[in-house]
Amino acid sequence: MSEPDWCYQFKNRVTTQEALGKWLNLMVEEKRAINYVTQRMPLAITPHFLSLVDKDNTECPLRRQVVPSLEEFRVSAYDLLDPCGEDKDMVVPGLVHRYPDRVVIFLTNICAIYCRFCTRRRLVGKSSHTLSEEEMRPIYDYLRKNEKIRDVLISGGDPLLLPDEKLEEVLKNLHRIEHIEILRIGTRVPVALPQRINLTLCQMLKKYHPLYLNIHFNHPGEISRETKLACQLLADHGIPLGSQTVLLKGINDSPKVMMKLMHELLKIRVRPYYIYQCDLAVGTEHFRTPISTGLRIMSALRGYTSGLACPTYVIDAPGGGGKVPINVDYVISRTRKRIIFKNYQGRVFVYPERNGVESVTTLNVNHKGENFTKK
Repeated sequence: MSEPDWCYQFKNRVTTQEALGKWLNLMVEEKRAINYVTQRMPLAITPHFLSLVDKDNTECPLRRQVVPSLEEFRVSAYDLLDPCGEDKDMVVPGLVHRYPDRVVIFLTNICAIYCRFCTRRRLVGKSSHTLSEEEMRPIYDYLRKNEKIRDVLISGGDPLLLPDEKLEEVLKNLHRIEHIEILRIGTRVPVALPQRINLTLCQMLKKYHPLYLNIHFNHPGEISRETKLACQLLADHGIPLGSQTVLLKGINDSPKVMMKLMHELLKIRVRPYYIYQCDLAVGTEHFRTPISTGLRIMSALRGYTSGLACPTYVIDAPGGGGKVPINVDYVISRTRKRIIFKNYQGRVFVYPERNGVESVTTLNVNHKGENFTKK
């Protein structure tokens, strides 16, 4: 029996300068970077993803995500080895418990492609390791004992690279824990290796509802025909799909590109979920934008497109503070009696503030909602 197409794609990932040179016209600096930078973080790109990359343009937004750069040697004073402070919250090897009701399992450290801005570059690609059944036992024991945990995110690396049988074993054991209500999988496979999303996998995943899939998309150019079909197959099996996007300089840091991405995601039934400020991982400073850039993008989305296309802009607080939403400030002033705010156009509105001390007052509001008078 021949191996599945996705296995061929994975086995034939490009991992050397020589192999990459057959796909792309490499510049001298790119060749130098591949020779030296990959000692810190390996190179791996699937043939599928490379087929989407501009072979001549070094500024291609997809190319910049996966081809090493000498800028990775530049270390900022603010860079952190573990930018999200996950190691300190690792209660059992492979299990991070930070929030009261949810945990993250690092099931594997293998990815289909190695993104050069990876926040877990201290872990991924260093070896080809997936948690064994024996290594999972203490994780299951911890979860059984902690009944406040209701939500489990399976991450890595990329969990969808596991064989169906291995992944189902994990899902089945988690599903049996009575107080766990929701299972989630974080993945980039539908983008990097969409051939992996086949009927057999989807039928298996469907057995463990409520199961959610959060997919890492960064640019509309990643949404290939194969990726559209993969998302269609997942959605048709009742699996809710969300997107997670990292804000990256020169890749998606413009309102036009980000809005296009959000619209294209909705067309394939993927709900925009998060835009992440790029984490302070070592060697990723050249990817980071000012926070003002993210706020400008959010201002361009809000009101100018559907609320469905507006994700939450967050910073994963350095050192382990968790995800903090960073919002555009629409509030101008606030008192005990009213709040004054502006809308997406900059128009100013007033809304009455009610509290337990004041008596309830009936208000007349004009058709524009701009003025209030007591009856």
